[in-house]
Amino acid sequence: MSGYDYLGLVRFSHTLFAMPFALLGGLMAFGLNLGDGGIFYFRFFDLVGILLCMVFMRNAAMGFNRYADADIDACNPRTSGRHIPSGVISARNVLIFVFINSFGFVAATFLFLPNIIPLIFSVPLLLFVFGYSYAKRWTVSAHLWLGVVLMCAPVGAWVVVRPVFVPFPVTPLLLGVAVMFWATGFDLIYACQDAGVDAEQGLYSVPGKYGIGAAFLISRVCHIISVILFVLIPLFYPLFSYIFVVGVLIVTIILIVEHIIATPRKGEKPNLTKINIAFFQMNASISIGLLLVGILDLIF
Repeated sequence: MSGYDYLGLVRFSHTLFAMPFALLGGLMAFGLNLGDGGIFYFRFFDLVGILLCMVFMRNAAMGFNRYADADIDACNPRTSGRHIPSGVISARNVLIFVFINSFGFVAATFLFLPNIIPLIFSVPLLLFVFGYSYAKRWTVSAHLWLGVVLMCAPVGAWVVVRPVFVPFPVTPLLLGVAVMFWATGFDLIYACQDAGVDAEQGLYSVPGKYGIGAAFLISRVCHIISVILFVLIPLFYPLFSYIFVVGVLIVTIILIVEHIIATPRKGEKPNLTKINIAFFQMNASISIGLLLVGILDLIF
C-alpha cells in the first residue's frame, strides 16, 4: 500500500471537475471587489484556502463514498476491483484517511479568518456531503444531491472572497445552480453503467429504477437548463461580456457531442468506454474551459 493507492482510491485527477468552478466563483467575486474600490479584497491565503478546501473536501467525500459503498462495490463486477473490496486498502485505513482529510478541510477554513462564515459551515457541509453516499439507498434524488454538493464549490468560493449574505447576489446562485444541473446530468449518464446491478440490489438510481432511456432524457433536460443558466450569468454580472457567452456556446457543443457519444442506440447496452470519454474527458474540458473564458473576460 502506497500513497498512489490513496490517490487511486479518490480518483484524485477528477478534482478537475469542481476545482475550476470554485476558482471561477472566487475570481468573479474578486472582480466585483475591485469595482467596489476595495471594500473587500482578495488575499493570497484566500486562494490557498480555496485550493486546500477543495482538495481536502473531495478526498474526504470520495474516501467516505468508497467506505460506504464497499459492500455494494463488492457485488458489482465493474467495481469489485476497487481498493476496499479487493483488499488493497482496509476499510479502517480508509476511515482514517477520511478523518485526516475532514480535519484538513475544517483547518483550512481558518485561513479565511476574520471571515468566519466558511468555518461555521464547514462541519455541516461535511455531513451533507457524506450523506450523499447513502442517498441512493432511499431516494432517486441522489444524482441531484451530488449536483448540490458540486454547487457548493463556486458559491462557497464567492462567500470566501465576498462575504455578503443579505441581500445574497444572484450571480453566484446562477453559477452554482448551473453547475448543479451540469453535474446532475453527467452523474445520470455515469450511473447508466450500473443500471442492472442497481436494480438487482434495490438501489434508487434513476437508471436502475426507471431505465436507461429515462436517465438520458433527464440528463438532457438538466444540461439544457444548465446551458440556459450559464448564458444568463452575464446579464447579472457586469464584468462578463460576449467572451463568456462564446465559451458557453462551445460548452453546448461539447455537451451535445457528449450525449451523441454516450447515448446507446435502441436495444443496445451502455458502452463503458464511450461513457468514460463523455464523463471524464469532456466534463473536465467543460469546467476548465469555462474557467479560462471567465478569466479572459475579466482581463479584457
